[in-house]
Amino acid sequence: MNGSVREECQDMEECKEAMVYMWGYIPGASPEKSPILSPVPVRLPEGGVEAWKDVCGGGCGFSMAISETGKLITWGSANDEVQSYLTSGKHGETPEPFPLPTEAAVVKAAAGWAHCVSVTETGGVYTWGWKECVPSETIVHDLVIGGSLQKDTTGKQNSQLNDQSSAKDQHSNMTGGTISHVDKKQMGEEIGKRRKISLVKQESDSYGDDFFTASPCLVNLGDGVRIISVAAGGRHTLALSDVGQVWGWGYGGEGQLGLGIRVKTVATPHIIKCIEQSASGKESMSSSTEVSKVLGSCVKGIACGGRHSAVITDAGRLLTFGWGLHGQCGQGSTDDQLRPTYVSSLSGIQVERVAAGLWHTICISAEGRAYAFGGNQFGQLGTEGDQDESLPKLLEALSLKSKHAKIVSCGARHSAVLTGLIFSNCNKVA
Repeated sequence: MNGSVREECQDMEECKEAMVYMWGYIPGASPEKSPILSPVPVRLPEGGVEAWKDVCGGGCGFSMAISETGKLITWGSANDEVQSYLTSGKHGETPEPFPLPTEAAVVKAAAGWAHCVSVTETGGVYTWGWKECVPSETIVHDLVIGGSLQKDTTGKQNSQLNDQSSAKDQHSNMTGGTISHVDKKQMGEEIGKRRKISLVKQESDSYGDDFFTASPCLVNLGDGVRIISVAAGGRHTLALSDVGQVWGWGYGGEGQLGLGIRVKTVATPHIIKCIEQSASGKESMSSSTEVSKVLGSCVKGIACGGRHSAVITDAGRLLTFGWGLHGQCGQGSTDDQLRPTYVSSLSGIQVERVAAGLWHTICISAEGRAYAFGGNQFGQLGTEGDQDESLPKLLEALSLKSKHAKIVSCGARHSAVLTGLIFSNCNKVA
């Protein structure tokens, strides 16, 4: 679950020593590579790691956590080329510190399907894993349609293709980033949803083991930019700065990078103008003053789903963008949202937390109420049914009655909510 549990405690001395438990399918964590059917404790690595601080979640078959001293600890599957760079040991069976190229303590981290991103105490961002998720600076400028070409390590080039109707929007919405390709057709529901390991192995044999992989590198966001939080989607990343700006990079085929267009790859980080671009439904707000009054002035929280994104403003407004096929953007439709869009059905509700899964989104209000929307094929919305919801729906399950929800986290197809009762020994009763 993302987010430090300890930050909720008012009296740190009353909190017991933190323990990390794991269960589910983490292939490298058990000798038989079989599912772990009940919670088991995760042992601390030897050699200077004295206590756990936070659990950062995990990707496809691997897990991450942060130690009290700011070491990033990883464990899980590392037997396939596509994931061998995500964990620290030879096969990743046991938790070990991940070798980042910095001595600064890690304070936040997040994992996508096959990429990772971390934030240090100095506000620096390091990322590694699936190559398309790691920013590239190998840009070759060209005059083709007024665009540019990106050359990757294989020597191939992907020309930038601009749809004439969106060229103007692209120029005005992109800041600090370079786009390598713009899709001209809407992608189908399942296209790009999952990359098969067998295909990865086949192609990596042809191009070399590092064809799909990238080692940890410092993300260049410019002088003076200090990042305080990160979120990782299936193949895209968001980063939130200390002044409330949101940066994004990676895959953007469904609009999850908020550019207003469909983008195959954003090779370098760009600023997402969340509040400036936002609209209420299909109607844009009449003036910047009106936008600021309704939506706020900056972003204070971010979340990434499989192929969609969500942000919370300082006014407690929820904005979503990206893939909408299951209603996960909460706009009352299944349309993709190519730019940040205000979830107007939550008007009057102060949103404090948000989390996103593969096809669904859950947010928590200042009053401790949970709202869910999106895909519900496996009951991940908690609505006591399996019907998709394209608008936020208040969770009224008996188990949440009279409970004050504090923290929410989403896996690909499941969700978890932490209530205030957990913190009764820390003066945080509901």
